Amino acid sequence: MTDARDIPHEEAPRGGMIRRTGRAIASLFKMRIDKSGGRVLFVAVGFTCIYGVIGARLVQLGLKPNEGQAVRAHTQESVAAVRPDIVDRNGVVMATDVRTVSVFAEPRRIIDKDEATELLTAVLPDLNARELREKLGKKNGFVWIKREITPQQQQEIHRLGLPGIGFQPEHKRIYPNGVAAAHILGSVNIDNIGIAGIEKYIDGLGLAEINSLGFARQPSDIKPIALSIDLNVQHALRDELAKGMDKFKAKAAAGLILDVNTGEVIALASLPDFNPNNPADALDPNHINRLAVGVYEMGSTFKALTTAMALDSGKFNINSQLDARSALRYGKFKIGDYHAQNRVMTVPEVFIHSSNIGTAKMALGVGVENHKAFLRKMGQLDRLRTELPESAEPIVPGRWGELNTMTIAFGHGLAVAPLQASMAVGALVNGGFMITPSFLRQNGDRRDPQNRVIKPETSEALRYVMRLNGTKGSAAKAAVPGYFVGGKTGTAEKVIGGRYSKNKLFTTFMAIVPSDKPRYLFVTVLDEPQALPETYGFATAGWNAGPVTGKVVERVAPLLGLPPRFDPPEQPFPVMAKMNAWGSKP
Repeated sequence: MTDARDIPHEEAPRGGMIRRTGRAIASLFKMRIDKSGGRVLFVAVGFTCIYGVIGARLVQLGLKPNEGQAVRAHTQESVAAVRPDIVDRNGVVMATDVRTVSVFAEPRRIIDKDEATELLTAVLPDLNARELREKLGKKNGFVWIKREITPQQQQEIHRLGLPGIGFQPEHKRIYPNGVAAAHILGSVNIDNIGIAGIEKYIDGLGLAEINSLGFARQPSDIKPIALSIDLNVQHALRDELAKGMDKFKAKAAAGLILDVNTGEVIALASLPDFNPNNPADALDPNHINRLAVGVYEMGSTFKALTTAMALDSGKFNINSQLDARSALRYGKFKIGDYHAQNRVMTVPEVFIHSSNIGTAKMALGVGVENHKAFLRKMGQLDRLRTELPESAEPIVPGRWGELNTMTIAFGHGLAVAPLQASMAVGALVNGGFMITPSFLRQNGDRRDPQNRVIKPETSEALRYVMRLNGTKGSAAKAAVPGYFVGGKTGTAEKVIGGRYSKNKLFTTFMAIVPSDKPRYLFVTVLDEPQALPETYGFATAGWNAGPVTGKVVERVAPLLGLPPRFDPPEQPFPVMAKMNAWGSKP
């Protein structure tokens, strides 16, 4: 057994130190009643402080997102903001999205604001340096520098290596056909949100909700919107309107082609128009859609409605006679005829000679209240609602008496949108069925017996007199061989400063093709056309809107699948033949 005294002198201190250290370490883990409470309290306080700091930081982050979160939120929202393609009735793309890039800044991460401003304006010279410096000087977590930059600009900015500058992918709406159908398509704003036309209609279908739920990441994820428009017909219509507007030095021109059996608008143009790729141009007041937003007194085209009303009431028939030998007086007012015949005329004669006197007498024969009820039934006293958000309220007399009925009968004193007047004429010739016009492709015939507004024989009578007018009356200049065209002209003096102007006219022509079984209604309007030497000083519809419509029919009928028939139908109006209607075979 070794005694401690046997250990060499130099090793004794070392052994004692080891023993003392071991005892100290053991004492740390020794559970003694007098010390354990303090240790537990110390550990508890430490953990409480740590978790308190973590919790406070989480609350701070929840209440105030950092810059990265803000940027991610912007990016996700932008990437999701896609729109469906818009195509014509044949599947041709009229509006689509393309990917583009915008540049943004996180001002709190930018080190040298002045340097960043100088470098960015060198790449994007159209930026205002002072405004950019103010943006970068803000404490915002996210500010736009410029939306929709080019790939080259993106590369140049990327090479600058500026901290706090980033790029955000977005979707830009483009319209590959330019001005074609601009008033139908409408436009979108910088955030790809529809602000007019079909584009705004699409947003009303819940597009934002679809995007927010993440169901659409690219345009192909959403079914395209198929319009009723035929792009080839649309181009032809616009071209002929532009030629007519130029030839007759008109302030504006507009036209449409309506399928009277389905209500589909096959083409619609209003000039001057705009390019939806530059939506700011649409803000020009002269670029309105004159067919849906403008309201006008439609002139003698309204005589078609009055004639139908009179015949459908049973108080008149196709052979009824009306005395137009002298002017019609009402108090201090006198109603005369532009081309006075000064004789007794039948209903067809009143129509083809466009007699104000005879038409006013038919309306008076039906009565004021019945007249108002008929026009309401024909959709002329209320705002027309279609897929286009833009529409106009008719201007209706506040107090409607006999004098109002007389003037409205021949197209003065009631202002409507040409599109809604076209809807009514479509019902007059399609067998009597009221169909709301649509800019979306429809599935076949929409003539519903529940929406019949006039009798079938009344509809045939209207087709008959319109065909007569196409051969013997003011519509003759729109006649196109082989297409059995019928029509009605309308010339209205515009109201300027509360008074009718004799030298500022609004002319209209409505044509049906073919008259025996109409498929399409062609409408042309000219705003303030001028007289020409070849029109012998006249500026009325038969000399301008009529010929322009004829050009449109001749050009687009083959595109619409209407083959010419050079032998007229044997008995196009059987009911009229049985009634021995006035006039030779139309």
